[in-house]
Amino acid sequence: MNSATPGSATQRIFIDKQSPKAYHALVQTSEAVRAAAADAGLDRTLVELVNLRVSQINGCAYCLHVHTRAALRAGETTQRLGVLAAWRDTELFTPEERAALALAESTTQPADAAAQDSAYAAARDSLTDDQISAVIWVAITINAFNRVSIMSKHPVRADR
Repeated sequence: MNSATPGSATQRIFIDKQSPKAYHALVQTSEAVRAAAADAGLDRTLVELVNLRVSQINGCAYCLHVHTRAALRAGETTQRLGVLAAWRDTELFTPEERAALALAESTTQPADAAAQDSAYAAARDSLTDDQISAVIWVAITINAFNRVSIMSKHPVRADR
């Protein structure tokens, strides 16, 4: 269901439904990225933390809704989810998680070259090359899904 009166100038097209082949290709990419992350030894909770942090930065309510549920199913705690936006100010995240979150943030906001260099250096200290690659791909993929949902105005409905 779109977010405005049918035919109105503000009605959004659900681009995932309008162009299903393109969306399916993005889903396939996401599945390959998820497999690469698992093969690199990244825990599912870490992948979901990256998905959530990128979605927070982008302001994607739909992806925040979906990935909060996925993180909880993967065993993430509500405490850590509650402070994720301020992860640097807590001691709740491991060095590997901190490196991945910084790298994901710099992938999402690539214009800050100094922050990107710093994040990459920290990642080199805590993550393997395969893990660095996987984290960057997770961030790239969720950024794409964020844009699909934001531009389509995918609704978030109350849980039943």
